[in-house]
Amino acid sequence: MSDFGTVLESGTRLLRGLPRRRAHVAQARREAAAWAAGHPGVQAQLVVDERPGTPVVDFDLLLEHPEGGTVALTAQADDGVPWLIDHSTHWAAGQLVTVDEVHLSVAQALTMIRSLSRRDTTPHDEIVDQCLILNEIAADDGPVPGEELQAAADEFRRGRGLHDRASTLAWLAEMGMTPEQFEDYIGGIARRRSFRRRKEAELGPARLAARPGDFDRVRAVWITGPERAVTGAVAELAVLGDKGTAALAELDGEIETVIAERFAVDLPAVLADAAPGAVAGPVPHGGGFLAGVVLDRTAARQDERTLAAAGRAAFTEWLAGRRREATVEWHWS
Repeated sequence: MSDFGTVLESGTRLLRGLPRRRAHVAQARREAAAWAAGHPGVQAQLVVDERPGTPVVDFDLLLEHPEGGTVALTAQADDGVPWLIDHSTHWAAGQLVTVDEVHLSVAQALTMIRSLSRRDTTPHDEIVDQCLILNEIAADDGPVPGEELQAAADEFRRGRGLHDRASTLAWLAEMGMTPEQFEDYIGGIARRRSFRRRKEAELGPARLAARPGDFDRVRAVWITGPERAVTGAVAELAVLGDKGTAALAELDGEIETVIAERFAVDLPAVLADAAPGAVAGPVPHGGGFLAGVVLDRTAARQDERTLAAAGRAAFTEWLAGRRREATVEWHWS
């Protein structure tokens, strides 16, 4: 038997011995990784198909052929289900995107979208971000603490106006989800939330120490609107100072005014480093223009609120870095 034939035989034994329960996927990945380390020449990759509505998972083993191309090895366990029925749809048929080691189906993506809430990014980027987090928590297959599950479920229901059992059950029926599927879904949200909290707490102190000015507390006022209107109002901003906002009351009706105290990193970029009293802008902003003035700036303090803000900023930057480095393949056809 050729060397590659020996690898195929060994890979088949590996697949037949892997645990096929969703709760043991991390164990299966570890066994496959150990096998791959023993066969470095074929660049082995384990593909996991987590089928909706069942705790059973399937595996494919992708191997690089010595003469080029990829061989997909599948070994179906004898579980009493006819092969023709069990594999009438192959794992790849409904795949939407692959991000590093995570393969996301269309059904899983549609379910995931129900919990996405960020408005500062595209759905494509946010789905990729969630896949990156799934990569990070893949080995965490332990039970989710009850209080974390409850907090995730409460937040999800509040966000959709599901304030009682009847409205929640009606929503589940509309979405075609069973209570058990909803519990699994909320468990996924809770795991991702827990990972984010841990990562923010890990990264926050270093982020604050690196650029403390980003977390100065800044009181500022800024205006947005058409270029003509914003440019004409800059003079009013220049004399605003600490005398209040009465001077803004007569501004062009096309202008929107915001007065707020925020961390510098959360301000419009043109105001983040501005000195008190100096007018910044006008600059292009969201299809219009923005100008503003910093009223007051207090140096960053290393307190709980500031560390939390630093953690959020650091996590966003870490995730953006992972997205740039990730191998992302959209399966549009």
